[in-house]
Amino acid sequence: MSGILTWSLMPPSLPVIALAAYGMGSIPFGLLLTALGGQGDIRRIGSGNIGATNVLRTGRKGLAAATLLLDALKGLLAVLLAEALSPHDTALCLSVAGCAAVLGHCFPIWLGFRGGKGVATGIGVFWGMCWPVGLLCTILWLAGVRLSKISSVGALLAFLAAPFLMVAFSLTPIMSARPIAAALITLLILLRHYGNIARLCSGTEPRVGQK
Repeated sequence: MSGILTWSLMPPSLPVIALAAYGMGSIPFGLLLTALGGQGDIRRIGSGNIGATNVLRTGRKGLAAATLLLDALKGLLAVLLAEALSPHDTALCLSVAGCAAVLGHCFPIWLGFRGGKGVATGIGVFWGMCWPVGLLCTILWLAGVRLSKISSVGALLAFLAAPFLMVAFSLTPIMSARPIAAALITLLILLRHYGNIARLCSGTEPRVGQK
């Protein structure tokens, strides 16, 4: 009965918000920018990933920086759009939008559901959901990359901390919408990085800029 009641109280705009956020998240900026920059199909370079780390392997730092910024921005804008469209239960709408945006980046329908790993988009989502969490995750991410020279180390460090930071800074119980969304996004990021984790354990994970 409680489940039916909860479902009946969900905002009617929630499906629209989820679809819009998924659509925004699935825009493959890495693929588009490298093609426009004359680098061909990024999926045929390096790891085959459409994210900024793989774009950097083309040697075009500007394209990599633009990919990073735009991938983060689409996560942020998806959450801000949800906030604008949600007349009530804003936390739930923001959380659904954030998860949908990261899913869209990782599994874009236009690329046969073969997308990126969701790191920049996830960070952008955290900025929209609770900016102190976004800021701290960005610092952890950059610090991890700078110290280890390995992109995945920074990403894993930031996302493992994210659910706990969301509880601390959003002033909500651990089982509320935002911390649960942060935990779900973290789980997806970890699953998308299973190969990286295996290579980290074996000492074969490539460093930033390594072709």
